[in-house]
Amino acid sequence: MGLKVRLLQFEAIDSTNAEAHRLAADGERGPLWIVADLQSQGRGRLGRHWVSEPGNLYATFVFTFQGTALTASQVGFVAALAIRDTALALLPKKAPPVMIKWPNDVQLGGAKLSGILVETVAQPSDGRITVAIGMGLNLAHAPEGTPYPATALARHGVSVTPREGLDVLDGSLSYWRSVWQEGRGFAAIRESWLKDASGLGQEFTATVNNSEIHGRFESLGEDGAMILALADGSLKSIHSGEVQVRRA
Repeated sequence: MGLKVRLLQFEAIDSTNAEAHRLAADGERGPLWIVADLQSQGRGRLGRHWVSEPGNLYATFVFTFQGTALTASQVGFVAALAIRDTALALLPKKAPPVMIKWPNDVQLGGAKLSGILVETVAQPSDGRITVAIGMGLNLAHAPEGTPYPATALARHGVSVTPREGLDVLDGSLSYWRSVWQEGRGFAAIRESWLKDASGLGQEFTATVNNSEIHGRFESLGEDGAMILALADGSLKSIHSGEVQVRRA
């Protein structure tokens, strides 16, 4: 299986997303895969360090589309479906369930399997946006001592190289991008995401501006917000860039 777009491969780099920013500053608009065997400064959401030892997949996909900030906020959900389907394609049929923790952490048997970081790297003109989707997928090993359980495909009988994983991910991401249609097909993205949403219907606590909000995870907004149903019957939209959310 071959890639559908160009590939830029590194043995070691600070981070694939950082390289995407550098390339975009020089005019790169994609589509392009940036892949590294090792990252020295891998990053996750909210500035967290992403452990990047050899054997796992560390990749950033760069592409440009016509859209708005709302459209760009949907990209992480597209990527989450691509990672979910990649894991499902590689796992044996009797593996634990693959779920998506809001906003876009893919979990295997309740443990974190991947991380996704979407960043806008350029806004060329005429409403076009260039984004970098950084994706780390635990193929061979998972970090230890994290504040949350983590796992890898190898712990579930999967033996796959980073390049083999990239080939599958490339096909999955291409499919879900075609469904998404630069935002026009987000209803289908949202429906598939909700089908495997971790904790849907359960109680969560969100910390917003140092205040706690308690509610039931009701749905996913069109802008990717977690919709919480509060005790008074009202609905509250929680946006991932603002808050910490934990299951009650």
